[in-house]
This record gives sequence, structure tokens and C-alpha cells, in this order.
Amino acid sequence: MSSGFMKRMPAAAGLWLGVAPAAFAAWELNMPVGVTDITHETYRLHMLILGVCVVIGCIVFGAMIYSIFAHRKSRGRSASQFTHSTKVEVVWTTIPFVILVAMAIPAAETLIRIEDTRNSDISIQVTGYQWKWHYNYLDEGVEFFSTLARSSNVARQLGSGVDPYSVDNYLLDVDRPLVVPVGQKVRLLVTSNDVLHAWWVPELSGKRDAVPGFVNDIWFQAREPGIYRGQCAELCGRDHGFMPIVVEVVSEDAYADWLAGQRDAPAVTAGAAAGATGDGADQDWTLDELMARGEEGYTANCVACHQADGHGIPPMFPSLVDSDIVRGDVSGHIDVVLNGRPGTAMQAFGPQLDDVALAAIITYVRNAWGLDSGDVIEPADIEAARTGEQLLAEKTGYPNGL
Repeated sequence: MSSGFMKRMPAAAGLWLGVAPAAFAAWELNMPVGVTDITHETYRLHMLILGVCVVIGCIVFGAMIYSIFAHRKSRGRSASQFTHSTKVEVVWTTIPFVILVAMAIPAAETLIRIEDTRNSDISIQVTGYQWKWHYNYLDEGVEFFSTLARSSNVARQLGSGVDPYSVDNYLLDVDRPLVVPVGQKVRLLVTSNDVLHAWWVPELSGKRDAVPGFVNDIWFQAREPGIYRGQCAELCGRDHGFMPIVVEVVSEDAYADWLAGQRDAPAVTAGAAAGATGDGADQDWTLDELMARGEEGYTANCVACHQADGHGIPPMFPSLVDSDIVRGDVSGHIDVVLNGRPGTAMQAFGPQLDDVALAAIITYVRNAWGLDSGDVIEPADIEAARTGEQLLAEKTGYPNGL
């Protein structure tokens, strides 16, 4: 292709030529084989049934093409005149029936195995949020949130100046992966905190819908160590495409070491359990320290709706810069962040983030983008708000005193 032609090429066409090789490189014409027994069985069934369909298609279309050319009117052929043939009708009913039964038997056996979550070695509760996953290792005392990796989160923002193609595993990486041991049967109990989600890692298993108020289960048993990536497979909102899943399959010894490290590590930001005070809750924080930590927390948890500059996308996602809540009383701001706003897209971040993270984010929002309120929210302020709500709930018997 000549350089002159390239210079005259419209910008859109040039962009297409630049993007297409990277885009097409990720396209595959067949489903992945995977690293579990179930995915291997599913792949074999897929290829078997595809082969049967190809053979049927060749026979049917071959007969049609032969009949069209060999028995056409220009060759002096005339159509036979008859109403029906019982023998032909029996044959074309029996053969498909036998084929379907022959395919249904192995398919049913595999479906039964897919649904058999008994005798699992590990049970993990998976809860979908907009737009992150919460993992709770039942009976292990380990739980954390898994969100889009900061590198991808920054690169996806308009005007960030970061080329998405320079980011490894763009939109398919997280800050904290799900870690499981190789060779052990892992049972996932999948649900949702807000809207419909779907947990899907193609190389490990099928997918399961995460439905608010319901628990669906699925299992997998990885035979090979490695890192396996997936995504939410349900249209769960505006930023649906920024909710990846990463599963790290490690040796049993490495898994035991990881569990011990998770139990010993202090709760931090999005990895904290509900209501945890977090590392540094007792120290005195300066405004600059809270702003630095708050910017990181805001980028991880708030920028999807309210945008990096705080202007949001009204009316669905209101501007924080012009918000009466942000400019108003601190206690009202804390209440909204802790408990959300029913009937809106504003989530309750109280169950998701620790006191330090919440204090830092609220401090950042009240002082960023030229607001400069000078307000410093300490983790103790968040703890006090939680305690007050808990006392009210105990007195009334309802959460938040409702």
C-alpha cells in the first residue's frame, strides 16, 4: 500500500487498520477446551454434535443440489404427481428421532454432572455488585472485593492520556483475584446485591446468573495451575463491560500460604469486611494523606458513575461538584455513602468498604475539583455513624431504624 494512499485515507479508516489486527487476534472460531473435566466433556459434545450436523447438512443439501440440477425442467424432467408416501414419512421421522436420542444421552449425562455440586472441597459465596465481585470463603474467615484493576480503570477514562493497548489484559484484570487450589472441587454460591449479574470464566466452566434474593450454585475443578479470565455475562448496567473476573489456580501449598496471609493481613479499602475499621483507623490522618488515599478509592469505586472529574452523567449519575449533599452537612454525606439511596443507582458502600477507605473517599470528594471545603473526615466519624445506626437498629428491630 503506497504512502500517498495512506496519507489520503480518512482518519476512521486509518483507525480501523490500526485496531483490526489486535481485535482479530483475540477472535477464535471455536469454544475453548478449558482446564476442567466438565469443559473437556462439553467440548467433545460440541464437536460431536457439530460433526453430526455437518454430516446431515451435507446429505440434505447434497440431495437438494443434485435434484435441482439432475431433474430440472430444461433436461426434460417432469415432476411426479403423488400426495404422500408412508414409507418416506416413517423414514424421515424415525431417523431424526434416533439421532436426537443418540445425542441426548451423553448430553444428559454431562448436564447431570454439571449440576452435581456435592462433595465439594471448598465453598465460596460470590456476590455481584455494580461493578465488582465479592468473594467469601465460607468456613475460612476470608472475604474481599475484587474490582477492575487500576491500570485498566485509568486507561478507560476519556482524556486519561493512557493508551488502552499499552495496558496488559486491558479490562480483563482485577486488583484481587479469586485464588483456589489445583485439583480440588470448588463450589460457588452465586447471588447478587443489586441487579442481575452472571459469573462466567469460559476455561473453568459454564456460567451462573447472579440474581438478587436467590442463590445459584456451580462448581469447577481445575486440573492445571494458571490464571483464567472471564467477565460478567449479563447486561448489568452502564459500565457492564468493566466487571472482569480473574481466577488464579495455584498449588495446594501455595493456597494454604495464601489463606494464612489473608487471615493475618489487616483489612484494607475494598478488601475489608463489612464494618471493619481497617488498617490505620486509630491514627490521626492529615488532609493530604486522606486526599491521596481517597483519590485511589474514588477511582476504584466511584468513577464509573460520577466520572473522574466529579461531573457525573446527569440525570442518572448526578454531578458531585454541584451536589447539595457534598456541599452540605458532613453527617448527611456520610449517611448517603454508608446506606445508599433506595430507588437510585447509588449503592450502600457501608458493607463494601472499611472506615478508613470511606473516610478518605468522602474527604477527597469534599475537597477535590476546586471544592476545597477543608473538611477532614476521620475513620472515627465513620465508626460513630455505623455505631449509631447499629444502636438504632437494635432498638427498632430493623436495619437503619426503618
